[in-house]
Amino acid sequence: MGIKSFQGVRQVQKEGVKEAILVSDYMTTSLITFSPTQSILEVMECFAKFPISGGPVLNDKKELVGIVSEADCMKQISESRYFNLPILDKSVASFMSKEVETIDASASIFDAATIFHSNSRRRLPVLKDGKLVGQISRKDIVIAALKLSSQQWKKQ
Repeated sequence: MGIKSFQGVRQVQKEGVKEAILVSDYMTTSLITFSPTQSILEVMECFAKFPISGGPVLNDKKELVGIVSEADCMKQISESRYFNLPILDKSVASFMSKEVETIDASASIFDAATIFHSNSRRRLPVLKDGKLVGQISRKDIVIAALKLSSQQWKKQ
């Protein structure tokens, strides 16, 4: 006599219902970008004017060469006080982070969450075919997780 299954009949998965789980589904595409030759004071003014805390730095060919953040600005402020100097009109290239961790647009939000969990980054530039197409933040991942959980655990 064979073994009987006590699992019962499995529910049929609905075709065509796909949750948006890619980085490209949640990334911001309208970015404020900076130039390596731009002054750090201009960057600080942008941070004060717009609800951002950092942004990608692009060269003349629109290639990603770094990222500048409020933390980089804090370095400038700290150095100016230490040396008892006014905040000078130094360029972004002097303060930006040149080693930038990026993520591909086709990666899942779970891959992005793993990267955010393993380091102190608050944002990741998103690349598609080597070109900057957007940026995803920790907050974007939280929003994506909330949308996914509401789809999966919705009462029927």
